[in-house]
Amino acid sequence: MLARALIAVLLTMNASVALWLWLRPAAAVDAGPLVSEQASDIPTLVLLSEEEPKEERAADAIQPEPDGPPEPTPGLDRLWCLEVGPFLTQADLRRAMTSFTPSAERLQFRETRALASRGYWVYLPAQGSRDVALATARELSGKGLRDYYVVTAGERENTISLGLFREVKNAEQRHAQVRALGFDAQLQPRTDEIPHYWIDLVVEAGFDWQSRVSSYPGVSANSVGCR
Repeated sequence: MLARALIAVLLTMNASVALWLWLRPAAAVDAGPLVSEQASDIPTLVLLSEEEPKEERAADAIQPEPDGPPEPTPGLDRLWCLEVGPFLTQADLRRAMTSFTPSAERLQFRETRALASRGYWVYLPAQGSRDVALATARELSGKGLRDYYVVTAGERENTISLGLFREVKNAEQRHAQVRALGFDAQLQPRTDEIPHYWIDLVVEAGFDWQSRVSSYPGVSANSVGCR
């Protein structure tokens, strides 16, 4: 009797649970997260008609060429290129370069050669032999001329030198004096090839170069093209 009662109660409970499950409303499926996670892995579809042609993409990547010549290198307009000289000795050149060095962007020196006057020479042309030269020298001495010298060797051998003069006026007076005594005196300028030293200088525009070389007579500066 008791067993039948328990079976009846269990059946009733099962029937109630089944009825509740059948009658409850269906739960909404939350597909949002699933769709979102999958969508990140799926490439976006692009229609062929919407895709940009490769030629147009390549054209966009090419930079347009600039119009006109390129801009000058910054800073060149502030530079001044000078040729300073001539300096007559290496000592002067070294001192000048030392004074320019702290302000120079670029500094170098070069050497040229030039003919320079060494004054004037009065002389009697080379005699036929040493004996003739000595005899002529004795004639000069007999007529009161004492300042002479017989050249004994070299290209001027047997020439009689009558004096070296710095000023042309003094040379002309000596020349006239000897010729008045009946001798064929000659007057000739003396020149020697001497070195000239130059400084090629690159400095800031407006640089005061004059104050650095004021103690060197004859030195000047010329503007030259910067290279």
